[in-house]
Amino acid sequence: MRKIGTVVNFRPILFCALGLVYGIALYFRIRFGGFAPSDLLFLALFPMAAFPFGKKRVLAVLLSFLLFSGAGAGFAHAGAERFLSGPKEGEYHINGTVYELIEEDDITFAVLGRLSFDKKRCGGKMQIDLETYGIREGDVIAFDAEVLRNPISGKEGEYCFSADLRYVAAAREVQLIGKTRDPMLLLRAALHRTLDRHLDPTRAEVAYALLTGNSHGMDEGLLEEVRRGGIAHIFAVSGLHIGILYGAVVFLFRRLERFSTIPASLFAFLYTAFCGFTVSAVRAFVMCTALGLLRVIGKKHDFLTSLSLSALCILPFLPSEFLSAGFRLSFGACLGLGLFSGTVSRLLGRIPHFPAFLRDYLSANFSVQIVTFPILLETFGYFSVWGSLLNLFLIPLLPAFFLSILLFSLLALIIPPAAGFFLAVPNGLLGVFTAIFSFADFSAVLAGFSLGAGGTIWLVGCILLSERVRLAPLVRGIAAGVLVLLFTAAVVMQNVVFTGTRIDVSTTGSGTAALVRTPHAAVLVIDELSLGDAEDFLLRRYGKTLDGIIVLGEDELVPINRAAFLPAEAVYAKDEISTGLRETAVVFGDRVTVGGLEFVFESREKLTLVTEGLVVEFDFDGEGAFGADLFVHPVEGDLIFSLRHGIIKSL
Repeated sequence: MRKIGTVVNFRPILFCALGLVYGIALYFRIRFGGFAPSDLLFLALFPMAAFPFGKKRVLAVLLSFLLFSGAGAGFAHAGAERFLSGPKEGEYHINGTVYELIEEDDITFAVLGRLSFDKKRCGGKMQIDLETYGIREGDVIAFDAEVLRNPISGKEGEYCFSADLRYVAAAREVQLIGKTRDPMLLLRAALHRTLDRHLDPTRAEVAYALLTGNSHGMDEGLLEEVRRGGIAHIFAVSGLHIGILYGAVVFLFRRLERFSTIPASLFAFLYTAFCGFTVSAVRAFVMCTALGLLRVIGKKHDFLTSLSLSALCILPFLPSEFLSAGFRLSFGACLGLGLFSGTVSRLLGRIPHFPAFLRDYLSANFSVQIVTFPILLETFGYFSVWGSLLNLFLIPLLPAFFLSILLFSLLALIIPPAAGFFLAVPNGLLGVFTAIFSFADFSAVLAGFSLGAGGTIWLVGCILLSERVRLAPLVRGIAAGVLVLLFTAAVVMQNVVFTGTRIDVSTTGSGTAALVRTPHAAVLVIDELSLGDAEDFLLRRYGKTLDGIIVLGEDELVPINRAAFLPAEAVYAKDEISTGLRETAVVFGDRVTVGGLEFVFESREKLTLVTEGLVVEFDFDGEGAFGADLFVHPVEGDLIFSLRHGIIKSL
């Protein structure tokens, strides 16, 4: 590719992809209420792409970026309108195909696709509660139910939108009316049944997640340990899985020389279809296929161009995938490799006698971590400090681990009478894996804060300071210093309370939490929020021991028992009840004074606070407030308020 200018190479496909992603991201940030002025920082990078400002190049860069940004926003809007289309809420006779079964707390949930409402086909998926057992993946079922629409706002709406989960219902009497004709769905269902029949339930779900990317059936505690260990990517079919399979097929057909990539691409496509065309699998397939085609015709492969091509192939049809963690982590990891792996590898190569295999691993791992760091913090609320160490051992072993489980599982499907024999090897491998993550403690994570605008500054810095942007050493040093200062200031402003009072509010499907902070105290106010959601909220917002937790709700016992598992000096409630707790201090009374903050219970469900000359009312039932300057109630998404000297600001 011909180089134009001296700052960056001109890659038309790259700039088109960046414009498309930026347009989609900006639309969703505005649509879901998360827009911040820092989101416009990315625009500052594009004048460099036009350097040295030749008219044709300026025009090409601006037009490609602006046109594709507009197209991205248009695709995103069309996706949102498509999500909102279809039948309204009401009573319907429904037909649907069972795509997935999830069991939680003795309740079975099913995700249905290929839906018909009163014999009229419609798009999207539906989640239903099943009281009828015996339903399997791939079954076509019919039932009558009251259908509700999922929202398109807040965290829950963002998840539903990215999964195209438009409807929810409870089904009691379900009629089995047939089987799907989708061969890949039937194959996944057969695999799931075979694994369940011949393996321990925990190991079966781990194997199914490893082979298909569907980890919903895994034990939540085990899955959380895997995430905190920084290796959750092995359960999201991605470049690792597709790359391993692609490389294995190339090796088997090596006699075909450069044409060995043709059967490799075919097998990669079949496996991508088997996994349900997940976005990370499609991205890896497109990149591997582009690499193979270029090898066949004898052309040089450009990593960033193939990554851009995969984004252009996916996002126009599935713009909501941008909201999924899988898309952002998959593309972020590849972007990190494209931007930094060469630089890090050369730096490590300067160390005398440094092992080549270790240099390659560390350069790839460090490059991936650089770009995915803010994405992981935003998605999960923490960043694993174990990831690099565990991946050092796991990545070299993964090809043998993955391919052996895939091969023996296929043999078990082909020869059912010998399934137990073939699955003995996966059973042993999975036993070692589950034992390690069942007994090891990977709870040490970087958490308790959010990046805010710092996340955007970090990603802009990744691009600006990478080897792909050829800045003079002095300019690079100045840019690095400025970015470090901006990043530090953004993170400090986002997390540190210097004066006044700050209130962070978040609502999930289980309840609401409000974190009240001053320079001297931190108090959490919760209703019947689940323990998992409360822990997730604190992971993202506060990493130290709370001065107190105040519980609201008609039944105080439930939130008190949950609050007892959270890090706090004491738990406060209005009316005295017997809790049975011995290790946790529970204080009852109409008034709560913590760190200079004085709260007053108006009732079990309503709380007031006077601070900074303002009256704040907490009422998580959502009823109207009278006489309060700030009414804290369930919100769609997250809100942050700053109270100082009688002035309320929304951050």
